[in-house]
Amino acid sequence: MTRSIQNKGLYLALVSQLNKLARHNRQGSFRTKDRYYEACKRFCGYLADEYHLQKLSNISGKHLVGYVLYLQEHRKSASTIKTDLAAIRFFHDKMSNPKYALPTNSELGVELERRRFGGVDRTWSTEEFNHMLGKALAAERWDYILALYLARYAGLRIHECFRMDTAAAEQALREQAVTVKGKGGKIRTVPINEQIAIALRRQLVRTPRGNKLLVPDDMPTDQAIHRLQLFIAAHRSSIQVKSDPPLTFHGLRHTFAAEKYEELMDKGMGALDAHFTVSRLLGHERADVTNVYLASLSAKDMKDKH
Repeated sequence: MTRSIQNKGLYLALVSQLNKLARHNRQGSFRTKDRYYEACKRFCGYLADEYHLQKLSNISGKHLVGYVLYLQEHRKSASTIKTDLAAIRFFHDKMSNPKYALPTNSELGVELERRRFGGVDRTWSTEEFNHMLGKALAAERWDYILALYLARYAGLRIHECFRMDTAAAEQALREQAVTVKGKGGKIRTVPINEQIAIALRRQLVRTPRGNKLLVPDDMPTDQAIHRLQLFIAAHRSSIQVKSDPPLTFHGLRHTFAAEKYEELMDKGMGALDAHFTVSRLLGHERADVTNVYLASLSAKDMKDKH
């Protein structure tokens, strides 16, 4: 996977810091050191573009979670992702004064083993989604309900949901569309439906002005994200209709993509235009990534809709 670095200045600064750590490293075989170094260089590019990070010593759990999700979306295998995480932790351990302790893989709150691509249907059924809403309602987790709606009906990534503050919510209600700054700083606008609008208004009442809608004042964002993922993991076995793969929050983006594609085709839009529209709404730059999200539509279904 080769990414086009947008923020070259920050990237070079981070690589310079990495080089200092690598020069003093005497551990591992030449092959391992080279593999770890290249993995961390790619991570530096991600940090520069996505977080505008200036110091490697400031990396934390949220950066690891974001990077794992980025690698998964670009179809990297679980073993590759684990090796990259090991590389990051390896150089993090070489730092004299890191600001944060990095979480273990099990503490990240993202699944590293089950991520599969190519024909795997990760969508939620309407029944599964409604049952999960019921679980959130029973727990009076209006924040979780909003997050589920944003992913299901607007295709937002989990970090995009948790970045939304009161100003962004008010703007979304005025414009009936949510403006999202996605990966690589790419801006996209996605229409919202009435379910999202109602949930936004309900959460705005509960959120002090200027704060994030889904993150309590005394809690780091990555911890709030982790808790939602644990909530889904705790309830999915009792509501899931199909046996595999297990329901995940990210699967709701797949649901949004598949249903939006079918909706556009039913309205008479051509297959290529429908595919392009879905890709734009998801914030994808490459068509093959969007194809992964349409795995629930069989080849026959796709052909029949041309």
